[in-house]
Amino acid sequence: MPYLCAMLLNTVIFDMDGLLIDSEPYWEEAGAETLNDFSITLNKDQYHQTTGLRTKEWIDFWFSHFGVDKIHATAAEETIHRKAIEKIHAHGLALPGVDNILGFFKNRKFRIGLATSSPLTLVEVVLKKLGIGHHFDAITSASELPHGKPHPQVYLNCAEQLKATPLECICFEDSFNGMIAAKAARMKCVVIPAPDQYDLLKWGAADLKLHSLEEFPGSGMLA
Repeated sequence: MPYLCAMLLNTVIFDMDGLLIDSEPYWEEAGAETLNDFSITLNKDQYHQTTGLRTKEWIDFWFSHFGVDKIHATAAEETIHRKAIEKIHAHGLALPGVDNILGFFKNRKFRIGLATSSPLTLVEVVLKKLGIGHHFDAITSASELPHGKPHPQVYLNCAEQLKATPLECICFEDSFNGMIAAKAARMKCVVIPAPDQYDLLKWGAADLKLHSLEEFPGSGMLA
């Protein structure tokens, strides 16, 4: 994979779900419970196919795939949000390396942003639960944008708030849709896939692929 050039980089932007907090299992549970009401069950490969999409797009995709009347879409989206927030608030934990990597970039005077597909109501829950809100200079959500990831707008908006150009930014993602969004924004991207997805060829567009956030400072990048 291409080596990360540190010369221009002075801004870091993180995804949230599945990267900073182990929330993906609870999003998956909330989605599965909601789809079950419509007699729909997804396998692991199907679920990973749409990881990183906003809930409204996730629902739209699977309702279209299984022929469910879209009249139920708004209620299903609200149900997933409610269930996911409840589950993450109760059970979500920081993923390994979160505090260290935030400190790593803070010590190097990087501007730090968060660009997520999740609603700001969940962002508030996660930042408070993990006690990391003070690290972020800008927070953007794609939940109310015309297009979510893999569209780059949420990353471009975050960079604009941070007064950074895309070429100054390095992003951290765990999903394929998020990686495509970061690369479409012309930013460097470090991807940390789910363990069962790690060896897939689709991560080849990333600038660096790691098993966890803990590996990053030790990788020699931006030393």
